[in-house]
Amino acid sequence: MLPYLASLIRHSKFPYRPWRFILLPLLQTLFLCGSGFAQTTFTNPLLDNGADPWVFLKDGTYYYTQTLGNRLAIWKTKDLTQLAQATPVTVWKPPQSGPNSEAIWAPELHFLYGKWYLYYTATDAANPGDATRYVFVLENASADPQTGTWVDRGRVNTTYAGLDGSVFTWKGQLYFLYSAYVGPQSRLYLARMENPWTLTGPQVELAQPLYEWEKFGEREILEGPEFLVGRNGKVCIVYSASACWDDNYALGLLTASGDSDLMDPAAWTRSVRPVFGTSAKNNVYGPGHNCFTTSPDGTEDWIVYHAKATANGECRERNVRMQPFGWHADGTPHFDEPVDTDHPLPKPSNR
Repeated sequence: MLPYLASLIRHSKFPYRPWRFILLPLLQTLFLCGSGFAQTTFTNPLLDNGADPWVFLKDGTYYYTQTLGNRLAIWKTKDLTQLAQATPVTVWKPPQSGPNSEAIWAPELHFLYGKWYLYYTATDAANPGDATRYVFVLENASADPQTGTWVDRGRVNTTYAGLDGSVFTWKGQLYFLYSAYVGPQSRLYLARMENPWTLTGPQVELAQPLYEWEKFGEREILEGPEFLVGRNGKVCIVYSASACWDDNYALGLLTASGDSDLMDPAAWTRSVRPVFGTSAKNNVYGPGHNCFTTSPDGTEDWIVYHAKATANGECRERNVRMQPFGWHADGTPHFDEPVDTDHPLPKPSNR
């Protein structure tokens, strides 16, 4: 009830408007300071400013990172809805020169074979741009990724320049996903890995921009691919489509059988429409570049993503949000619509 009343007052719908400047701070104080309702719900955004969010849950702790442009930082919290109260720790800064010296984008933190790995996109400050943009990786043997030494493992040996590298393990095999620059397009590529920084064997194209919602102006873009274990034996790749400055930036879906050869492009089925996109009625524009996590007790699935509250036609004013999602009968994810920032959501379950 308290978030609902606060929303009414904030939008001038409360019947006693002269009192709203008194009532709103009072309700917000009550909400934050211990009502039963405040302890079980939250509202978006998690962070007022942020893009390309990434969350990794390990041993009851959420580790978070996002694009900062000039460094890599990690947040740590037991309660992801309280991310804004966590203090980010800068764990790496780029060198003054070299292939990974500028435009530090889309970091992902993974725990593989007993060590932490940070994958990130960067370009060369001496010759910046898409032609020199690649994915790089750092390694840390510390138990806590906010501490210890990050060792530079260099550039991932992708065939093409590109961005948004991600890794996943399926049936004991480590795979690498990324968005490759091929001509005027950004296409999704998959490869096997022999270790967390080296690709081995063929690098196969899974998808290229095909539908109008995957294209914007002269740019045809598929990016931010993320692996998701589906239901009923399905495996999924959720990707972001169109340009980040397109207000209709949205998520698409690739699906395969978990028994198939994931390196066979024919094994993958593609959604013909976005599976998560702009909701003008909820004031959510350009939702995308997501990741997935679960509630602390593992009983709920959550999508974490960035979006804008206004249709500004730019890659700015994005913030970080999260909401739960369910599953269709065929084993594919059901994301529903992105919710308004005034919409109270139950906190992730922690039984």
